[in-house]
Amino acid sequence: MHSKGEGVPQVHSEAVKWYRLAAEQGHAEAQSDLGVMYYIGRGVAQDHKEAAKWYRLAAEQGYADAQFYLGDMYSEGEGVPQTQEAYKLYRLAAEQGHARALFNLGGMYFRGRGVPRDFKEAYKWHRLAAEQGHARAQFNLGGRYFNGEGVPQDFKEAVKWYRLAAEQGHASAQLNLGLLYDTAGGVPQDHKEAAKWYRLAAEQRDAGAQFNLGRMYLSGRGVPLQGRRRPQGP
Repeated sequence: MHSKGEGVPQVHSEAVKWYRLAAEQGHAEAQSDLGVMYYIGRGVAQDHKEAAKWYRLAAEQGYADAQFYLGDMYSEGEGVPQTQEAYKLYRLAAEQGHARALFNLGGMYFRGRGVPRDFKEAYKWHRLAAEQGHARAQFNLGGRYFNGEGVPQDFKEAVKWYRLAAEQGHASAQLNLGLLYDTAGGVPQDHKEAAKWYRLAAEQRDAGAQFNLGRMYLSGRGVPLQGRRRPQGP
């Protein structure tokens, strides 16, 4: 409550005090939350080693968030050595259905980082994350279907997953969905729909979407034609 300012003033140092009292009694969620406070330096001085200590205590109790956070620290070498321990921790969290762990585990298989590169295994974990609504996993799954990486190439499936991510505001998914409507890739060609998705991505400062939307205004495809003008000299 102190961390979020719910019913009491938002005082992070007070939140740390109470998290610590619970954590020292072995409360896994409090241990994980105390690790977060040390990791980001909220209410205490930032200390990645101390964060790793509390994450580990919670992770050893099977707390999925802590397993994921500690996996991230091993992946990046923050407060702990950069080792393959990341894979083990991501897998433990993933097997509990932790969406971000599922996504990161899929990424390790896709890039061959700490494990042999395996597109089929990457697809398996990304699909599990995507089915939980993880936008980046949905976007990546769209790319797998579009490129035929680990799955048969299927533009309709690509559209399905890009749309799910795009509807959550994922700019790259919005751009790619716009491209598919622009070029009739897996959907009937629809310039108005293409412009709609380009605009949403462009408003998030996606340069490719801004460029493509500009070209649509120049040609009047899906949007009102803007008169062509010759660039003026200096």
